Amino acid sequence: MLTSYSFTQRRHQSPVMTMPVSRPTSSHLHFAIVGCGLGGLAAAHCLGKVGHSVTVFERAHSIGDVGAGIQISPNLSRLLIRWGLGEELRRVSVEPQSITFRRYETGDLVGWTKWGENMDRDYGSAYYHLHRADLLDMLLKIASPYMNLYLNSRVVFVDPALGELTLQSGRTFRADVILGADGVNSFIREVVVGHPDKPIPTGDAAYRAIIPTSEMCKDPDLKPFVDHPEMTGWIGPGRHIMGYCIRDKREYNLVLLHPDRGAARAEAYDVQGSVQQMKADFVGWEPRVQKLLALVSHTLIWPLFDRDPLGTWVHPSGRVALLGDACHPMLPYTAQGSAMAIEDAAVLGSLFSRMTSRQQVLPLLHAYQNLRYPRTTATQLAARANQRIFHLSDGPEQEARDSSMRETMEDSLREERGEPSRSELAKNAKEKNRIQFCYDAEAEAEQWWLTGGESLTSKL
Repeated sequence: MLTSYSFTQRRHQSPVMTMPVSRPTSSHLHFAIVGCGLGGLAAAHCLGKVGHSVTVFERAHSIGDVGAGIQISPNLSRLLIRWGLGEELRRVSVEPQSITFRRYETGDLVGWTKWGENMDRDYGSAYYHLHRADLLDMLLKIASPYMNLYLNSRVVFVDPALGELTLQSGRTFRADVILGADGVNSFIREVVVGHPDKPIPTGDAAYRAIIPTSEMCKDPDLKPFVDHPEMTGWIGPGRHIMGYCIRDKREYNLVLLHPDRGAARAEAYDVQGSVQQMKADFVGWEPRVQKLLALVSHTLIWPLFDRDPLGTWVHPSGRVALLGDACHPMLPYTAQGSAMAIEDAAVLGSLFSRMTSRQQVLPLLHAYQNLRYPRTTATQLAARANQRIFHLSDGPEQEARDSSMRETMEDSLREERGEPSRSELAKNAKEKNRIQFCYDAEAEAEQWWLTGGESLTSKL
């Protein structure tokens, strides 16, 4: 049992921590965080609450309503709930009761798994759908007491030896550690690797749109998507769609993945797309898809960029490190990008709560990388694999995929009837989910400390 934490043991998973006892550090650092997205705000909260000084630099003029829907899997919801956001999370979100996959041109069911209460039973915390801006607001609220925030503050130069950053205005700041949480187009990443390092176009882009569910409820074909909230995926050649309710079922979020026609653009969440072109890209898809698209008044388009896993996230000076998409950008095919960034922040906060000497900074940053690298790399590669699997052209490979999905669905239905599992495919899928969803970032960092980290760092 880990010191300073209480545990409850849940079926089919590792022990899950309840609310941790506060443990302020005995040696205080000044962290400068570049980027005020989900990962940056989570890091400000986690490092600030244990006693470190935090300054956040954001190039935008304001922290605004960006993006659209976002998925909160159990590995993330357990952290948010532990940080005191459970009530607000439940108030603004929707808990999907199942995940469903359908054939693009007919809508025929090819995959189904019950979620809802099964998530808490099997993985120790709930699965939620909510608006990205609502999550950003929640993290901003809990981070604000611990940080000084500079908006309209683009970082244009970093001296890693001094821990000094320069803003576009010419103003300079020094910090003990500079954390790059500045996304897939990260400037701080190039400081760490020591050379220009640009993201790679994937060839895909995503339309993002939100529909008022009041309009959907007027159509008997669309009303069930609101009455019985689930995550519905339509999969087809070179494309797929994900749809789900957000904001207490007042809005329906659509993400439509398709071939990108403008690969030279940088990744951004706020580029206006063409509704007409969006509809043209999904001509021939089943009637309910056409009805949903007919309700879209405007859309954003998000070009998808990727990067190969980095060799290191930490500059040799020990004064600069990376987190989130700056070091492990996630394609949206596993819905884990936000979770991975916030897990990074949780690990950093836990490790640096243990610091007793400034000589421990570099070893603790290396411990952070070593703890996080295998998991984030595996998740990156899983997302790339799903990109291909979801977009198979009609033919033998697609038929084999659909057959496997139906086998897993049948096993899920047997389980709901109280019958034992028969499918090895279903067991393998559940094991993958267990690895992903049962993960507890703070517990992992605490375990590292108790099983060798303390003895390693106490010698410094």
